[in-house]
Amino acid sequence: MTRAIVKFAALASLALAINCAARAEDAATPAAKAPDVAKGQAIAGQVCAACHGADGNAIAPTFPKLAGQHAEYLYKELTNFKSGERANAVMGPYAAALSDDDMHNVAAYFEAQTQKPASAQDKAEAALGQKIYRAGIAAKSVPACAGCHSPNGAGIPAQYPRLAGQWQEYAQAQLTAFRGGVRNNNAAMMAIASRLSDDEMKAVADYVAGLR
Repeated sequence: MTRAIVKFAALASLALAINCAARAEDAATPAAKAPDVAKGQAIAGQVCAACHGADGNAIAPTFPKLAGQHAEYLYKELTNFKSGERANAVMGPYAAALSDDDMHNVAAYFEAQTQKPASAQDKAEAALGQKIYRAGIAAKSVPACAGCHSPNGAGIPAQYPRLAGQWQEYAQAQLTAFRGGVRNNNAAMMAIASRLSDDEMKAVADYVAGLR
């Protein structure tokens, strides 16, 4: 009995020491710096507005809408542009000129903006896109888009981007880029896009444009 008590006391002391050490480590770790949305707005106005709009509502379907997009996703893509992991002759130099704080700030600013959603262009095409988005294509081992990007296209912060309301043309262009290996910073999307036909890509892109 005495040995058991001694053993228990030793384990309790060890647990207490580990807990105290963990608390000390947490206290020594500086809190994450909150993004400065005002600075992000300044960057957006000076650097991003010409293509993406001052509020993240892109002026043309060639450029993605950034308004309402998850800050974590925007930051990740900017770091990919900066490192060259996502090769883009236009975005690469812009991202290279941004500091880590700049990228966090501008991403937070765009997330806080309200998207002006696009619309589906073809009813029949959007209907096919809806089937693929919700159920995938079993015969081609294509999973449902909704599984990652959520049923309403809102996406999942830090993991999967918002697709709802995005330009149909831009969404289709990105699927094509994934399939061709032009955009290669997401292995899962490259594999999925490789199994989609042009018509299927266009249909999915048309459907997500109309999601709200």
